[in-house]
Amino acid sequence: DRLAEAFAEMLHERVRRDLWGYVPHEALTNEELVKEAYRGIRPAPGYPACPEHSVKSEMFVALRADEIGMKLTENYAMSPASSVSGFYFSHPRSRYFNVGRIGRDQLEDLAQRKSEAVVELERWLAPNLG
Repeated sequence: DRLAEAFAEMLHERVRRDLWGYVPHEALTNEELVKEAYRGIRPAPGYPACPEHSVKSEMFVALRADEIGMKLTENYAMSPASSVSGFYFSHPRSRYFNVGRIGRDQLEDLAQRKSEAVVELERWLAPNLG
């Protein structure tokens, strides 16, 4: 897991400096990296800023993750266990935040937009339901 997290951090640096190039001369210290003093964020499904795991399904299809041997279990755990997934946001004002309590109206709206049963979303978002 540590190696996978280190790779995710390295790839994010490469995106910032080379691929998207919005900070081409960035040279952060280890302390600055730990404090996430870089521009942008990289939230991941299942974490407080993005609590719903099922978005991984669409992500895996779009990226054709199966072609490199990545799979999802029925509970959206990634295999192999050292896999990582997430999003990159480069906006300078991007910040992490925890998703708070989700009201019934929000849950029903999300279910309609995703064409999923409310009961299925309740399963995945239980900690956030208010």
